[in-house]
Amino acid sequence: MATSIIFLTDANHRMQMHSSLLQRLSQERELEGHQGCVNAISWNSTGSLLISGSDDTQINIWSYSSRKLLHSIETGHSANIFCTKFMPETSDELVVSGAGDAEVRLFNLSRFRGRGLDDNAIPPSALYQCHTRRVKKLAVEVGNPHVVWSASEDGTLRQHDFREGASCPPAGSSRQECCNVLLDLRCGAKRSLIDPPKQTLVLKSCDISSTRPHLLLVGGSDAFARLYDRRMLPPLTSCQKRMSPPPCVNYFCPMHLSERGRSNLHLTHVTFSPNGEEVLLSYSGEHVYLMDVNHVFRSVTRYTAGDASKMMSFVPALDRVELHPPISDCNGLAARIEKCRMLVEIAGNYLEEGTNPCYGVEACNEVLEGHGTEIGSKLRHECLCTRAALLLKRKWKNDAYIAVKDCYNARRIDNASFRAHFYMSEALEQLSKYQVALEFALAAQYLDPSNSSVAEKVESLQKHIAAGKNIEANDGASRPGPRCGRVLSLGDILHQSEANSDASLYGLRSEREDSDYDEELEVDFETSISGDEWHDAEFNVLHGSFNLRIHRRGGSTKEIGGNGSCGSPASSSQNGWTHYQPEAAVDMKRRFVGHCNVGTDIKQASFLGQRGDYIASGSDDGRWFIWEKQTGRLIKMLVGDGSVVNCVQCHPFDSVVATSGIDSTIKIWTPSASVPSIAGGGAAGPETADVLEAIESNQRKLCHSHEPILPFEFLERFRMHEFSEGSLHPFECTQS
Repeated sequence: MATSIIFLTDANHRMQMHSSLLQRLSQERELEGHQGCVNAISWNSTGSLLISGSDDTQINIWSYSSRKLLHSIETGHSANIFCTKFMPETSDELVVSGAGDAEVRLFNLSRFRGRGLDDNAIPPSALYQCHTRRVKKLAVEVGNPHVVWSASEDGTLRQHDFREGASCPPAGSSRQECCNVLLDLRCGAKRSLIDPPKQTLVLKSCDISSTRPHLLLVGGSDAFARLYDRRMLPPLTSCQKRMSPPPCVNYFCPMHLSERGRSNLHLTHVTFSPNGEEVLLSYSGEHVYLMDVNHVFRSVTRYTAGDASKMMSFVPALDRVELHPPISDCNGLAARIEKCRMLVEIAGNYLEEGTNPCYGVEACNEVLEGHGTEIGSKLRHECLCTRAALLLKRKWKNDAYIAVKDCYNARRIDNASFRAHFYMSEALEQLSKYQVALEFALAAQYLDPSNSSVAEKVESLQKHIAAGKNIEANDGASRPGPRCGRVLSLGDILHQSEANSDASLYGLRSEREDSDYDEELEVDFETSISGDEWHDAEFNVLHGSFNLRIHRRGGSTKEIGGNGSCGSPASSSQNGWTHYQPEAAVDMKRRFVGHCNVGTDIKQASFLGQRGDYIASGSDDGRWFIWEKQTGRLIKMLVGDGSVVNCVQCHPFDSVVATSGIDSTIKIWTPSASVPSIAGGGAAGPETADVLEAIESNQRKLCHSHEPILPFEFLERFRMHEFSEGSLHPFECTQS
């Protein structure tokens, strides 16, 4: 009997979000009640209520059954609401919000009893004002009605216990004295895996595992999501003194994003899967990535900085990997392997024809991700090489890195593979790693001396390298030497300085006593318009550069991410990180491609269904996307907003999804379309017929999402430190 109940429950979970239902999703209702962008939506535990927070500083409570507005709370926040939640085990009477005014507020809905819908001004039951920057995310623990955690751009994650007080800081105290800091990451950001943490990690997102609530996941202004065990963290502290970050259980970051030189890369959302065994990361200017939590000690998922460079280095012989698929024909194994052979053949045809390589990539993904443990070494090698070649033809963002990984794995199966060496050479060439690309091309030429394509590749790379050496020689002779101190690009400061600039940008002098930002600022600026060469003596403009330097009055030069260095033992040596022991990170298991995440920093990626078998994300083109988790295959694309879809939240039990974004409305989606399709529209826009065209447009936006260009007027204000508290943050856009 118990077995039957478990089986039926699992079947219900599978059917909640099935591909046949997802491909029939269409907009059923548009909920009207806000007057600004809807930045946060969340269901209660039973799915009977939906809560939303908006730029209009109101919290709305909606009925799921009637799709009507039940309550609208005038919160008293003085800036955009970015996050709101129902508190667990409170009969849905307690709700909490976090906003751009750096405040966390708690409200009791029972105070609405006996009031009309228009009588919506109720005082907060608790008010926490201990953060100094915007509160971007709240987390709650299943079964815990007393505590909420808040992640802020000030670099701290705080724990608010309603039993210990209804306000913070206490009367007569400063924000620095609030002893509710669970994580102090003001010295926690890393520029790369090999670098020590020393800059402020501007927190953008956090989540607590529903199955193992001691696990805490955070993400922010660098490429690394961090997993913490709350049982291993030090006691709650104040933020009077910057501390070295506590050790985390694991870093999560795709290997190709862990290198230096990606200073504008940051996370906008992190979340656990429903069963707590996986995490999902959404990056600004990047894709969505899935990673394992429970298998972090497998060598195939963990890597170090040395592993990343090793993959792109020419090693004559690699450790071989032998794959032995099951011999028995249980559950139709032979039929599935035959299907895989057909898919690889189809992918090969797309490669040969040179058209629509993305369809060939999808076929290879189905084989490698859906049946990777079942196919043999020969078929796997062929599929890896074919996918690498297709990725190099498609040229979407980071396709070349994935091709490098495929070629590396193909060489581990067959170290004498001409295709693996040739495509590795092409991938490295696309990544501008010409010298090592030549080494692989020469190896491919050795394996097949009569191949004309590889002969042309070798000649082309040799000419490119020779031309590059001549350019370097000429540049070295004509370029003046740099001034003392380290030169930092706009990317070095753009997302990093945002972290610690509550003092330097907002003018909060009283809250920067623990910092040492008593410097003069010198700005180098050059217009990006070709031919407009001009020189300003005050700003010492250098052609082709936009550099920011901080020179102390004492004459030394200090690096800015606005954060400075922390006085931890790990970074106390002369060069700042001699004694630092680089840590390992967990590599991606899968990536999900098609959307665009550039315009806002609150864009979510979510698991759909109680089993989390599907992945969804909003996009800057007003659409939202659904992928199959196991293969990364795009299942559905829908038009959900006139500008940008930021939030996607699945109903706890039903086949229903709520979305929101720049529009002032919330869309409710149900599987009510008469026929299934991969593309769908809504009231916000027409149906999109050409899915590939929309995806490629998004890829072009991602590939061209380089460092933002700031106007000269901004630089002058930055140089003069003229930003005051309450003014628009220079790195903010009005779209959150």
